[in-house]
Amino acid sequence: MQTRRSLLVAMAAGTTTAMLTACATSPTPSYTERPPIVFMHGNGDSAALWQTTIWRFESNGWPRERLFAVDQPNPVARDDDAVAQPGRSSTGESAVFLKAEVDKVLKATGASKVVLIGNSRGGNTIRNYVQNGGGAAVVSHVVLGGNPAHGIWAVKGLRENNEFSGLSGFMQQLNAPKGPNGEEVTPGVKWLTLRSDNNDKYAQPDGVWIGAPGKPTNIGFDGPALKGATNIVLPRVDHRETSFSPAAFAATWQFLTGQAPRTTEVAPEANVVLNGRALGAENLALNGATVTVYTVDPATGARLGEAVFTKSIGADGRWGPFKARGDAAYEFVLATPSYGTTHIYRSPFPRSSGVVNLRPERVTPADGSAGAVVVFTRPRGYFDAQRDTMRFDGQSPPAGVPPKGSGVSSSRLRVAAAEPQRPVTGEFNGERLTGLTWPAAKEHVTVLELTY
Repeated sequence: MQTRRSLLVAMAAGTTTAMLTACATSPTPSYTERPPIVFMHGNGDSAALWQTTIWRFESNGWPRERLFAVDQPNPVARDDDAVAQPGRSSTGESAVFLKAEVDKVLKATGASKVVLIGNSRGGNTIRNYVQNGGGAAVVSHVVLGGNPAHGIWAVKGLRENNEFSGLSGFMQQLNAPKGPNGEEVTPGVKWLTLRSDNNDKYAQPDGVWIGAPGKPTNIGFDGPALKGATNIVLPRVDHRETSFSPAAFAATWQFLTGQAPRTTEVAPEANVVLNGRALGAENLALNGATVTVYTVDPATGARLGEAVFTKSIGADGRWGPFKARGDAAYEFVLATPSYGTTHIYRSPFPRSSGVVNLRPERVTPADGSAGAVVVFTRPRGYFDAQRDTMRFDGQSPPAGVPPKGSGVSSSRLRVAAAEPQRPVTGEFNGERLTGLTWPAAKEHVTVLELTY
């Protein structure tokens, strides 16, 4: 692999200790200018993952109406990029989708250019759009977190036409030398990459996280770095935290503005309004579903009275707006004809958000005769037994979390049928969630969804 410039920056949560140096020709926005930002999620994800990042931008003065997180339909990459696959998308389809979203933002804001920020596969889509889809003319800055810029593997005979293979034609053309210095990034746009030092499951020299332990991937820890970009290393962050952590936000803000952010904390606001979409795994609206919201006791998960909000879901998937209390814990009940009923417990929301997406969780055959199923999940990061303080229903580390490495983001608890309804608590680095068990026999699942 080529040698690429890397700037190792040690960051505490919220403090950038070095000034970033831009590596291309677009002017840096001043501290007072706020171009629109379009956030592109990764493989199988949704706009919801950008919730805390958007909060941090808002808390530092970036206008809410200039921040746009998108939901790509069929967000999972094809096994073979050239072969159509139900419920999956190709690199070309992803780039076309992003172009359409950017065009909408430019029209809505009247801006001439946007900033693009992407995580994981979203970085592939951004690079493809900028290089091959006309994006270079309307994009000023790009920030890529945990982007598998040289693939997740580069092994002859191993799914070489997959988007994540470093040997694929797609990846080879993206990384072909450009300009007089042979850079891997498209000229005329400022580029920042954010990567882990060695804790990104998709930038590993060993194939443990792709089902091939002990076999070389031919990809290094520096796989997400790109020649011609400003390349920042964030110590100990995992794959998702390269985009969604306070350290990632601090590096991004400084890259865009030339100054450190005032804070990496989320500033509370007085009036909180929540909205989002009820979506299936393909990011398609759950038309006909129902969302009901209850205020709950954060210590027990018990409902504090009748429902405070309910709505039937239409074709756009929108379940809000819901006027919430910033100090209240909520249970979101998502009832669908095809998925059953999911009880999603969330921590209090200190700020408004339009990307509180709700996804159903199914009872699976592996759940067997369990009386109740509870899922403890961290959408914006992974569980790391060596790094994090966590406990799920009294067990630490939670079931399924390996003793080493950041590769698992959820844990599943199967409660015996003989047990009565009871509270279950999940804790992670100071965030604590408690929800009640519900009968699996009636297709109910409990989800404890961490925010941070």
